Amino acid sequence: MIIKTEKLTRQFGSFTAVDAISFSVSEGEIFGFLGANGAGKTTAMKMLCGLLLPTSGTASVAGFDVYTQSEKIKLNIGYMSQKFSLFTDLTVWENIEFYAGIYKMKPKRIKVHGAKLLQELELEQQKRRLIGTLPLGIRQKLAFSIAIIHEPRVVFLDEPTGGVDPITRRRFWEMIYDASARGITVFVTTHYMDEAEYCDRVSMMVDGSIMGLDSPARLKAQFDSKTMYDVFLKLARKAV
Repeated sequence: MIIKTEKLTRQFGSFTAVDAISFSVSEGEIFGFLGANGAGKTTAMKMLCGLLLPTSGTASVAGFDVYTQSEKIKLNIGYMSQKFSLFTDLTVWENIEFYAGIYKMKPKRIKVHGAKLLQELELEQQKRRLIGTLPLGIRQKLAFSIAIIHEPRVVFLDEPTGGVDPITRRRFWEMIYDASARGITVFVTTHYMDEAEYCDRVSMMVDGSIMGLDSPARLKAQFDSKTMYDVFLKLARKAV
């Protein structure tokens, strides 16, 4: 398993943000991590990315322990968020160089992989353009491509399609499918319940606990629901 947790817990004083969650994710799987605001998704993701130590429990990502090997985890994963992914006051190429450097890629490899990225996104003529001048949809696709430029084993996507139109969202998911086909595990959070249908499996968090975990089809059958939105509503109503 590329990601594995056992009773992973994080407390802030007397408040338990993540309450003994256990799950595993296979290599190349598209795993949806869903829940309402405050359910514990972001805290759990921070622990898996090596940014926050758990209070108790165990977890490993790409074969590395979250307690003792957080720096190795960071080099073997990609990360993209809706709120902050690219520097808008830097050019397309400057962002590529910056993030590839963070991932410890050597200059020659950056040049080769960066050129390939630009070609795939048809941005060769835009490489010196400031990110802030690009349409949001293009920025989102570029951010995802940069997040996997170093060919990580896992990429974490934190609400990556927020604020973009439905057509752009669908095209973005085509990029996710392509990454999964290449063996990259995709761990994604989203507020769009229709996107949950695109995942191989989905976890539903409520008040820091996982209340549902299975394929979208099985979850809908389990909770006698026609859509994942209906599943979400039934679980969210149990929140304290």
